[in-house]
Amino acid sequence: MANKDPKTVTEQIELLRQRGLLFHNEELVPHFLENISYYRLKGYWWEMQSNKVQHKFDDNSYFEEVIDLYNFDRHLRLLMFDAIERIEVALRTKLIYHLSLTYGPLWYLDYSIFTDGINQMSIAGHLSNEITRSKEQFIIEHKSKHKNELPEAWKALEVASMGSLSKIYKNLNHQLPEKSTIALQFGFNSHSDFSSFLEATTVIRNVIAHHSRLWNNNITIKYLWPKNLKKNPITYIPDENQRAKLFPLFSLVVYTLENVSPNSSIKGKFYSLLDEYPNVPVHKMGFPENWRTQPIWV
Repeated sequence: MANKDPKTVTEQIELLRQRGLLFHNEELVPHFLENISYYRLKGYWWEMQSNKVQHKFDDNSYFEEVIDLYNFDRHLRLLMFDAIERIEVALRTKLIYHLSLTYGPLWYLDYSIFTDGINQMSIAGHLSNEITRSKEQFIIEHKSKHKNELPEAWKALEVASMGSLSKIYKNLNHQLPEKSTIALQFGFNSHSDFSSFLEATTVIRNVIAHHSRLWNNNITIKYLWPKNLKKNPITYIPDENQRAKLFPLFSLVVYTLENVSPNSSIKGKFYSLLDEYPNVPVHKMGFPENWRTQPIWV
């Protein structure tokens, strides 16, 4: 049957026991299952199953290991969100600064500087909705004082999502010197590579925003591996299968962050997180055996 009957927490625990999962302290298990859904935790115990059809667990698999994985992933999401936030803020700042000085305060509505004017109309329409929904005081004041005037880029883009910023950057004419300047300031010699990175990073940001799993999850967007970076983050070019895991993109995030926020403590925090959860199988996120010797992680 496609639709299964719901189970009480007690029934959930019994089902896990029947499938071979062990418990160090069973008295605490109801607390976790009452506050973290069975189905959410399923993503963390999936790899602990020797038979994924019958859902049989490997020998000596413990519920507490699942909770450790869950907590590790929660902290990893916070760490990644902090890193991506810095990249997003820097992107917003550079778009506003470089393009406003050259093309004026309403450049985001100047379709002549974009490769696809129709697409930019759609992006501008989405941005207009973001402005309409915004409760920021500077947007409220603009609407009050300038009823028939659109907000300048430094107001409009401050309430734009990272997805909108990424699309605006991608749609800029490739010949614009500002497009290359921005990519270079993030450490990318190619604006196409930088745009691809932004798209992939936006996907990760959305995964985090929805509190979804990063550990052992797949990157659902295919992105370009950049060429001729100032400093290669890793010593090999990851193929598509490797890029489907977090490690290569995480390495690029750290690399990009070093260009716009060189005093960031993201690597130290990640090492501390691994020290706190030493049994987490990082290879499930695509981390190779020698990952600590890769240039960006040294």
